Amino acid sequence: MEALTSAPEEVIGEVRGVGPAIAAAVSGFFREERNRTLVERLAKAGVRMDEPVKVTAGGVFDGQTFVLTGTFPKLSRGEATRLIQQAGGAVTGSVSKKTTAIVAGDEPGSKLEKAKTLGIQIWDESELLRRLGR
Repeated sequence: MEALTSAPEEVIGEVRGVGPAIAAAVSGFFREERNRTLVERLAKAGVRMDEPVKVTAGGVFDGQTFVLTGTFPKLSRGEATRLIQQAGGAVTGSVSKKTTAIVAGDEPGSKLEKAKTLGIQIWDESELLRRLGR
């Protein structure tokens, strides 16, 4: 979204499926301060404005569900989520019997204890990366 708010009309028009009229409208929208302010408020309120993740059908995590908890030394939570999704997996916020594994970093909190209680696999960041082939 940040790139879009400052992109010139010509660049917006280069996007596949976007013609001159739409490029002009989008560019004009972001030239108005009130519209930029609105987008900022929506982002602060939690509206996701990131690019959709391309999911690999039949990926290594196809049909599996993961929970992330704690902080990781190398990856941000967003990066870890993206990697799991690209490999066909899903990331949820709570542990259940359907959870394949929990990826636990430093200071994991109560999700780790629940995973132990349910007998869910517990991975660290290194194990996640190893299974992704990285």
